[in-house]
Amino acid sequence: MYQYHTLKNGIRIVFRQNNSTVTHSGVYINIGSRDEKGREEGIAHFIEHSVFKGTEHRRSYHILNRIDGVGGELNAFTTKEETCIYASSLSVHLERCLELFADIVFHSTFPEKEIEKEKDVVLEEIKSYKDSPAELIYDDFEEYIFDGHPLAHNILGTPYNVKHFTQEGLADFMHRNYTTDRMVVSIVGNADFKRVVHLCERYFGDYPCRPSAAERMRKPEYKLFDLAINRHTHQMHVMVGGKAPDTYDERKVAFSLLNNIVGGPAMNSRLNVAIREKHGFCYTVESQYTPFSDAGLFYIYAGIEADARDHYLELLRQQLNKLAETPLTSQQLRLSKQQYIGQMAINNESALNEMQAIGKSFLTYDRVDTLDEMQRDIEAVSAEDIRDIAAEMLTPEVLSVLIYK
Repeated sequence: MYQYHTLKNGIRIVFRQNNSTVTHSGVYINIGSRDEKGREEGIAHFIEHSVFKGTEHRRSYHILNRIDGVGGELNAFTTKEETCIYASSLSVHLERCLELFADIVFHSTFPEKEIEKEKDVVLEEIKSYKDSPAELIYDDFEEYIFDGHPLAHNILGTPYNVKHFTQEGLADFMHRNYTTDRMVVSIVGNADFKRVVHLCERYFGDYPCRPSAAERMRKPEYKLFDLAINRHTHQMHVMVGGKAPDTYDERKVAFSLLNNIVGGPAMNSRLNVAIREKHGFCYTVESQYTPFSDAGLFYIYAGIEADARDHYLELLRQQLNKLAETPLTSQQLRLSKQQYIGQMAINNESALNEMQAIGKSFLTYDRVDTLDEMQRDIEAVSAEDIRDIAAEMLTPEVLSVLIYK
């Protein structure tokens, strides 16, 4: 189903062919905000913005028009451990996309006038973000739980740092970290694989193999806390969470299934039924699981009425304790697996989602599991596996609490 190739310089390619008129392509780089040092905090995200501002061959307008001008979409994002530059276009324009990716990744010049304008854009992004407590609380939670470690850093950085980024600093960070051994080209679309390899060799193959000398900081330690911060919000925002399996932990699949049971996107998640549907004092209640290369986080977020805080926390503890103390019945386990497998299949129907998923998987594991293989792994999870990991990671005494009021 998936086809792979590695260029002589170490850049890897993962591809799946389909019959769509639209092809999704991207370059994944194994560099994110946790790789920043000192005053660099925020620079990985700023580079993600700035690579569209000029190269040795193009000005900003020509970069933006190269894909958008033929009806495509060019975009990028930064996480704590990855950066991705990607595009969606008609399949006939795949070569155009790959050529532009290579130009952006290897020839960005960061023109000073453009960089100064982009500083204002990012500063406004930071302000906008701070006006959204339902988003901000996730990063504040990570700052407290990973205090003293780069994973605690906000991806956007600080206004002070952003104002002081320089052309030389951006170029230096990119040169140090955008190395061939950290890159994956991911494509899902209607193309011949031999042509895909040929195009990647043409546009990416001439760059020298330059392994990264960067090493990520020590494995983070988790800090336990219980904090309430007065932000004068109309709604009380509550975050409860803690340690979870990292990307390479064999319990990751069991915990992913557990997270889906607790507060996944379906309306029949345990928290949605027990809190929103039964009591009605909460608009949003959901859980998320974020695995990193050497750590993992589990979060339960809720926006609730201020006077319902104690009742909400008690209901939450009851639901988590049930999962930690009592194994699912065979029917509950079967239905939970059935739901999770169906959700994954629907998500994979989006070729854009698939392109991003396989790019990240190949970057992380040097392989991509098919849906059948993922289903096999889910089916192998037992009720005892779920109970045991819930008992270790979801009991109240190991969970931290952050409240905006």
